[in-house]
Order: sequence, then structure tokens, then C-alpha cells
Amino acid sequence: MSNNSFTFQKFTIHQDRCAMKVGTDGVLLGAWAHGGKRILDIGTGTGLVAIMMAQRFADAHVTAVEIDHNAALQACNNANCSPFASRIGIVETSIQNFEVHGTQLFDSIVSNPPFFTDSLKNPDSQRATARHADTLPYRDLFTAVKRLLAEDGEFSAIIPSNCLTSFIAEAYLAHLVPIRRLAIRTTPRKQPKRLLVSFGHTSSESNATNEEQCLMNPDGSRSDWYINLTSDFYL
Repeated sequence: MSNNSFTFQKFTIHQDRCAMKVGTDGVLLGAWAHGGKRILDIGTGTGLVAIMMAQRFADAHVTAVEIDHNAALQACNNANCSPFASRIGIVETSIQNFEVHGTQLFDSIVSNPPFFTDSLKNPDSQRATARHADTLPYRDLFTAVKRLLAEDGEFSAIIPSNCLTSFIAEAYLAHLVPIRRLAIRTTPRKQPKRLLVSFGHTSSESNATNEEQCLMNPDGSRSDWYINLTSDFYL
């Protein structure tokens, strides 16, 4: 397996034209997020999360939005070469400019968003766009989610743990409240570095779930939780 592609059980992700390669974050999000009949992936990159959602939810139509031209072309190729091609549509645009046709909103929205806000930008402009929040500030993300999410829908994302406070603050400003939160430790001895979080319009925060899991056992092997979560995807 080369750095230019990553093969899963039912599809292959080619990534030679994308700044952000297949990583644990995307796999976690694609395996954890709730779905529905209409699913939107914001900032799809290679198309990985969109394809995973299409595999998990056989009745769903997935729309994937990507601002970067090369990434959008690659996501389109990856989707078209997958067994789920007829149910995935790639749209090259920013989410700020994305419009739905008609009145149907999305039951599920997913995003592995850019997360650097104060750090120095990568000199590679494509990688900077994929990783830095200038092109998709959290406020713009949540404004779009509020506009596009169905009343009983769920928005799911994966973020660094040190971004949680600002991420949730922007959710509240958009009148979206937490539904689920899962802290991810790499190993039991390490502090959580990633958080899977989901939000909705009307769920009571007092009923929100808050859990924690590890990717690896102390000996470096994959944890049972991680194996079970990703059993339909990794070879």
C-alpha cells in the first residue's frame, strides 16, 4: 500500500491530489456518526467519510462539499469507483455558498473540519486550506449546519480536545446543543487528544452522553472498542 492510496474492505481511497491523507480522525468520524436518508459531508477531502457513510447507511444519499478543486476531483473519482457511486454526489464549492434545492434538509451532517486557528500556516497552500480554519471558521460551519440540518437531525464532527471550548461556544451561538461526546485516548496512559462530538437543534443538554475510549491497548495493539467500531472497514 503506497502513500497515494489506502485500501479498505469495499473501496479504495486514492489521495495523491489531496493535501490531507487518510487518517484515524476520518475513519473514526465515518464509523461513529449517526446517519439518515440525506447526509451531508462538509469538507470531504478524499471523500473518505462520505463513502463510509454511504456504506453504513444503505438507504442514504450522501452529498459531499469540497472547496479545493483537486480534492473535489479526487473525491469524485473515489466515489465513482466505489460500490456506492449512485448514492454519492460531490459538489465543488464552499459550504458558505452551498444551497439546497427545494425544502429538504439533511438528517445527518458530518465534518472533519480545519482546526488550526492561531498557529502558523503551512507553506503548502492546499494543506493550509485543509488544516487551517481561515477558510471555514467554526462560526461559519455552525451557521451552515443550523441552516441545513433537519429539525431532528444530528451534526457530528471530530476535533482536537483543546478546541472543544470554542467549538461548543459557536454551537450555542447557532442554537445547537450537544447530544453526544466521546473523548479518544490513544492509549490508557495518555490524555484524550481527539473528541467526537454531535449536536442537534432541540436535544436537552442534560440528556447528552459523555464517554471515553482508547484506540490502543497498553501493548500497542488495537483496543476491542476500536476493532469493533471499524470492523466493516479496515482490512
